[in-house]
Amino acid sequence: KEEDFSGQKLRTLPSSLLDKGKDLVKVDLQRNRLRQVNGIAHLWNLVELNLSRNELVEFPLEIKDLGNLVKLYMNQNSIKIIPEEIFPSLKKLQFLKINTNRLTKLPSDLNRCQSLVYLNLSNNSLKDLQPLVGLRRLKELYVENNQLVELPRALFRASALAVLKVNGNALPEEVCAGGLKDLQSFYSMLDDSSCSVCTLKTMFLGATMAGKSTLCRSLREGEPVPVAEADRTVGIEICEVDQDGVRFLYWDFAGQEEYYITHHVFITPQAFVILAVDLSSFREKVGFWINNIQLKVPNSVVLLVGTHVDQCEVEGEMMKKKNDIQEKVQQMLLDRRESLQQQRKNLEELEDVSLFSEQMREIQRLEEYVLDLIPIDCTKSEDIVWLQNHIKDLVSDKETFPFMEQTLPQCYQQVESTIHELVSDGDVPRHIMNHDDLLEYLQNKHSELDHEKMRLILQYLHRIGIIMWYMEIPDLKDMVFIKPSFLISLFKLQAIVRHDLVSVLGSISSRELKSENALQVHRSRWINDFKSRATLSNVAIRILVRKELQQSGIDDQEMIEEIVGTKKKTGNLLTLVQHFDVCLPTKQNAPLNPEAQEFSPNRKWEASSPVVYDLEGGCLFPSGLTNNNQVQDQWGQDNLEDINVQVYFSPEIPHGFFHLVIRICSLYSTYWIGQNQCLFSCGSKRVLLREHLTEDGDQFIEIRGKNSDLQKMWDVIKVVMMRLARLVQQWRGLYQFVHSPCKQRGCSEYFEWRDWQDWLDQSGSEKFNVSEEKMTCRNGHTRRTELLFPVS
Repeated sequence: KEEDFSGQKLRTLPSSLLDKGKDLVKVDLQRNRLRQVNGIAHLWNLVELNLSRNELVEFPLEIKDLGNLVKLYMNQNSIKIIPEEIFPSLKKLQFLKINTNRLTKLPSDLNRCQSLVYLNLSNNSLKDLQPLVGLRRLKELYVENNQLVELPRALFRASALAVLKVNGNALPEEVCAGGLKDLQSFYSMLDDSSCSVCTLKTMFLGATMAGKSTLCRSLREGEPVPVAEADRTVGIEICEVDQDGVRFLYWDFAGQEEYYITHHVFITPQAFVILAVDLSSFREKVGFWINNIQLKVPNSVVLLVGTHVDQCEVEGEMMKKKNDIQEKVQQMLLDRRESLQQQRKNLEELEDVSLFSEQMREIQRLEEYVLDLIPIDCTKSEDIVWLQNHIKDLVSDKETFPFMEQTLPQCYQQVESTIHELVSDGDVPRHIMNHDDLLEYLQNKHSELDHEKMRLILQYLHRIGIIMWYMEIPDLKDMVFIKPSFLISLFKLQAIVRHDLVSVLGSISSRELKSENALQVHRSRWINDFKSRATLSNVAIRILVRKELQQSGIDDQEMIEEIVGTKKKTGNLLTLVQHFDVCLPTKQNAPLNPEAQEFSPNRKWEASSPVVYDLEGGCLFPSGLTNNNQVQDQWGQDNLEDINVQVYFSPEIPHGFFHLVIRICSLYSTYWIGQNQCLFSCGSKRVLLREHLTEDGDQFIEIRGKNSDLQKMWDVIKVVMMRLARLVQQWRGLYQFVHSPCKQRGCSEYFEWRDWQDWLDQSGSEKFNVSEEKMTCRNGHTRRTELLFPVS
């Protein structure tokens, strides 16, 4: 009744299969090299057929003769077109997977396959789903990662439809993410007054003094606008520019590294990034910016603009630098593309690929555009006008900007106008509103919009940068910043974005100190802690932020406390910066005692000191860390017999990644932290983490532990590696390799962990998959296995 020919590298159907004819009801032919399936019609009694992961380019015509088919798998082939008159013959077909192919359109008679309940068309190039209208029994439909710009409204009238996934199309992202319910709500708002809207969030990025502000303001005015050094951007500046029917929302980001790590608070998907490159000096790391844009801004398009052309001594010098930058960028993109292709290949070769389908889709989404570098002399009007026209041509290209033009209900623009009026009238001078209050105000103006519809509109306005509403953060979902520039001004008060923080702390008055029951001696400690440990007391942060709020005209004490916090509750602003890893929470007053007793479920645990329960606490700002002295003093010397695990990353470790590692390992102390090292303590056990960059350009994080109690040390390292693996999943395109280096002094060989993920997935104390009592490296050096791999 059933035959399994999967994974046998077949190029044609075996005669032993065809000879069984009507006796077969299920055949598995996945993971072969079939380009055609001649003779498949002989198996006319088939109920289930699996042809996934083959090399089919054409949809087999003979399948129309399999009238008893209930399940059909055609996914992960290279099929470009499906002929007509196939699906009307498959009257019993209920389940169809044809995702991950090259389909550009569907056969018009697909809707005559009336028994279909499940249909997966994801990862193709479809632009129209009209042939699906009329599938009355369809319950699940997956069309993710296609080229859809709209959906047939009649599709939502199918009462049976319960699951609809459309992420990764040129549709409003916030609507797609909400699934069927949000899609139904969105399409119910579309009416005859709906219009096509072209709105593009444009982010100006680049190193400090690269000319971003000059470029941004010149494009806004249509002529050269020189910007003095003293007038350069601090934080982020926002403006709106309308050009030939396209609305550009310009976000000019400061280039100093201390500002960079706050950018992720404001970055949203589907953006146009103009990356300024100083051709007169070329000191900045272009690769650094592009890599982080690709990892953090999904569906982005990056335009490289070479600036300061007027400061190049001769034209030949400028062209030489332009070509040099372009060559480096192209090589970097080639390396990244090859790395992603290898990662996809690794996943495709696994036994059960379906378990990694989401990860594979994420890899495919990394096909962002990086456009050729364009040199511009911002002192010449003709160059500015030319760049304006060039940008206009770019955004009108639907292949490059498939998400740019979207059809939106008229009410979207009406709600946006109402919010602008609310701000301009001065009714809300603080530019912050409680979500419920804002909702009530808007619904009084637009009574036809219920709660769900209004939520979709606010999510859209957040994505394009009109408002900031972090609904995914539980502590912030009730607060809406109806003018983002106000939130940005608050960020300027955080230690991480204040180059003059020490002097600002020194200027805190006695009256301001007394408002928090603090003394001059406390202020001195704040200054010393920031200088030596890059930490700042939450009390100091509350004083600084409260002062800024009051200077901004906010006298609502309840609102101020909600933003800055109290001694018993963290403020919303601190919650926000910690959520986006701008800073890490830390203890201020009590150094840890590595000899303290460990927690045991069978023994009452008592704190070694009452200050462990310090409610004040503070924040660690990683970019303020300049050395590893404290870590080295606590750790001491490395020993050859230390447990040593090296986790390599491809294509690279993203900027700021190491300090996120510290955060996700927070079940242990994070007291000893340096520039690129940190020391965790768990009772008498200590684990050191170091970030490395080899001479060849490989990057890895070293996990090192003392081997006094091997089993317990491996237990600690296992938790660290588990959390590290979870963190990597948030950075699309990263891949891990785990090694244990040879312990012989001077030897460069290593032992690769081939099944380290299986070890992390295990519960209890099962053995790692290593059987030898001792292991020998390629140079002949032997060590006990438990010093290299975790074993019971």
